Amino acid sequence: MEQIVTLVGSATLQTLAMVFSSTLFSLILGFPLGILLCVTDPVSGIMPKPVLNQVLSRIVNILRSFPFIILMILLFPLSRIIVGTSIGTTATIVPLSIAAAPFVARIIETSLKEVDPGVIQAAKAMGSTNMQIIVKVLVPEAMPSLVSGITLTIINLIGYSAMAGAIGGGGLGDLAIRYGYQRFRTDIMIAAVVVILVLVEVIQFIGTKISSGLLAKR
Repeated sequence: MEQIVTLVGSATLQTLAMVFSSTLFSLILGFPLGILLCVTDPVSGIMPKPVLNQVLSRIVNILRSFPFIILMILLFPLSRIIVGTSIGTTATIVPLSIAAAPFVARIIETSLKEVDPGVIQAAKAMGSTNMQIIVKVLVPEAMPSLVSGITLTIINLIGYSAMAGAIGGGGLGDLAIRYGYQRFRTDIMIAAVVVILVLVEVIQFIGTKISSGLLAKR
């Protein structure tokens, strides 16, 4: 029993490190891209740029269409360049971040497009610049939806990190496969799955609470 607790505890910390680091980096990559997709939209954007919007949209769609396992294998060389290795917890953060970035971009774009156009028009009428509209109108107004989207991203990354365990990514997925499935330790595999389910539930609960709180303050 003590061995199981030690193994699951260590793997849980690895999963949390992977998920929250990749969430941060995917937001750094995806947030500006999502804003660009929204503001350059040829129909509803505050700075319509059809060509740029189409190019960015195609890039996002292509990256989103890659199955994560294949993308992770393709990014082995990049992981090796950035962190010096292509396997393990730290190396997995690179493909996780790149895989989640286009997903984050679409979530940001969708959330910003849900903002009432009347609020944007009012800001324009008061002489606000495009940057002021983005920073002081679009992002604050979309914040409850953005929090829900980020929560969904974290949950998806937990699933991705579990898949990464199949090819040496570390964390709970790796524990379930190497110690549970391959060594016929059903107890370890079940423990890893239970922890993943608990993580998802806790993150969803926290995300829902924060989003509801932001909505209540409006």
